[in-house]
Amino acid sequence: HPTTLEPNMFDTLAKAGKYLGQAAKLMVGVPDYDNYVQHVRLTHPEQTPMTYEEFFRERQDARYGGKGGARCC
Repeated sequence: HPTTLEPNMFDTLAKAGKYLGQAAKLMVGVPDYDNYVQHVRLTHPEQTPMTYEEFFRERQDARYGGKGGARCC
């Protein structure tokens, strides 16, 4: 017999998996585009979110000093 707890258990596992995936991406420096789009739509509705390619490039530049920034290594 399925119990009423099973859907909640699967919801909890799905959420945990989502958060673990986000954490893993952040640890290796992969930005979370979906969270960015959600943030822009909620807090800056007058702005159009960047495309994924624009977002990824901006995050890479911010992390690694792009746009001609000097690096020692």
